[in-house]
Amino acid sequence: MVVADTSPQGTGRRKRAVAQVRLSTGTGEITINDRPCEEYLGRATLLQIVRQPLEVTNSATRFNIEVAAHGGGLSGQAGAIRHGIARALLKEDETLRPVLRKAGLLTRDPREKESKKYGRKRARKRFQFSKR
Repeated sequence: MVVADTSPQGTGRRKRAVAQVRLSTGTGEITINDRPCEEYLGRATLLQIVRQPLEVTNSATRFNIEVAAHGGGLSGQAGAIRHGIARALLKEDETLRPVLRKAGLLTRDPREKESKKYGRKRARKRFQFSKR
């Protein structure tokens, strides 16, 4: 008999990055791909982005967070982790919805990279024009 894991989970997405977040009762440690978040992300701004849902809901030391992130770069992954943490917190306690919604943490950022067009250098950049 397999016992289902009842810890709240949330999937966050941003750009090309996807983060699967699992909350467990603990002391506030955040682990990303089996590494501490300070070591994985490096920059203070990215750490601030990741911790934003916890600070808004005053639950920074209530949960240990385990994250599996892949795709995109570090900035996209940080945004995806933030989105995933917010969704997992919502599964844990539905009364946090107005606080998370007001902070804009439940909305998935829909911006994606525009694809390159033929006859151009990038999506919009053109080659230098020469009249003569």
